Amino acid sequence: MNYKIVLRITYDYHHPAAAGRHLVRLMPADLPGRQRLVAGLLEISPAPEERWDAMDFFGNATTSFGFRGAHDSIALRVTARVDRASGGGSAPSVRLRDLPADIARVRDLGPGSPLHFLAGSPRAPLDSSMIAYAATAINDSMTAFEAVRAIGLALHRDMKFDSTATTVDTPAAEAFAARRGVCQDFSHIMIASLRGIGIPAGYVSGFLRTRPPKGKPRLEGADAMHAWVRAWCGADTGWIEYDPTNAVLVDTNHIVVAYGRDDFDVSPVKGMLRVSGGQTTDQAVDVIPLDP
Repeated sequence: MNYKIVLRITYDYHHPAAAGRHLVRLMPADLPGRQRLVAGLLEISPAPEERWDAMDFFGNATTSFGFRGAHDSIALRVTARVDRASGGGSAPSVRLRDLPADIARVRDLGPGSPLHFLAGSPRAPLDSSMIAYAATAINDSMTAFEAVRAIGLALHRDMKFDSTATTVDTPAAEAFAARRGVCQDFSHIMIASLRGIGIPAGYVSGFLRTRPPKGKPRLEGADAMHAWVRAWCGADTGWIEYDPTNAVLVDTNHIVVAYGRDDFDVSPVKGMLRVSGGQTTDQAVDVIPLDP
């Protein structure tokens, strides 16, 4: 599936910022055999005095930039062309009870190693209530893949999507206790639940293509940045990706931007400002299919 992706993010400061430094992960990933970044451009306005483009440990494209002078706004615009291969479907894997033996045989410490994704992380700490919840959704006869899907379906059943219930800083335990949140919360809770029962799990940020209601036109800027989960289901199966917010295996509607242990590793925009007062921000995403 071929897509044109356009992302626009703006920040307007109530008072001019004297200086600022930022790190963004916004460019779609280039994943051999799964997703090809045909072309991509990140534009920053006003033009920063400093800019560095690099890759982080997990292989995500990063851009760091800085302003030394006063500025009262920042506008980021990503334009990309992506070819997304088909995915999803069933994934035979080892029995959940045999997964620890597969993990014990892993000697790789590269970015895709499951060993980085077993322990709690800043935004997805191990939590006794989530571990107990996960345990009720599975049984010993399940494969690792079946356990991932069972926990994802349980969360989709028991949690309510509510864009007003949490913020980007809400702890996963708080969102889980309320059984409300957004895709970030669904993903952090599922990651913590999977790790708690011994399944390596990580966080994926990306774009989601949405479809307008039948007979309605597609609205410009109405698509979204999104988050979902990846889980390691054994040496033969490797990583699979699951979207607990929508209770689906990831497919061609999902475009990967970055992989990490949780949102702390892959936050789309981080930064520091020398400024007084608040700010307003706006975001719009277009994921436009180019195939007939």
